[in-house]
Amino acid sequence: MSIPDVPSVFKQPTAAERPWWWQLVDASGAEVSIEGELAGQRFANQSDAESWVGEVWQELLDAGVAAVVLFEHDRQVYGPMKLSA
Repeated sequence: MSIPDVPSVFKQPTAAERPWWWQLVDASGAEVSIEGELAGQRFANQSDAESWVGEVWQELLDAGVAAVVLFEHDRQVYGPMKLSA
């Protein structure tokens, strides 16, 4: 007996389905790599991306992220935007 394929509702969205993402940078502008649920987040639209960073900016700051840069696919939309309070 084999296990059936995972239904499509459980598949992770592709980059094409969620083209918006934040590049996380330190104070010098170098990219910061973080672990856990904050890492690698992608969004379906700009509004969702901006809402997310608005909710987690303090956690990002605590993880060593000084600023964020918003991208849609490979196109830089804006930033760097400082996270300091």
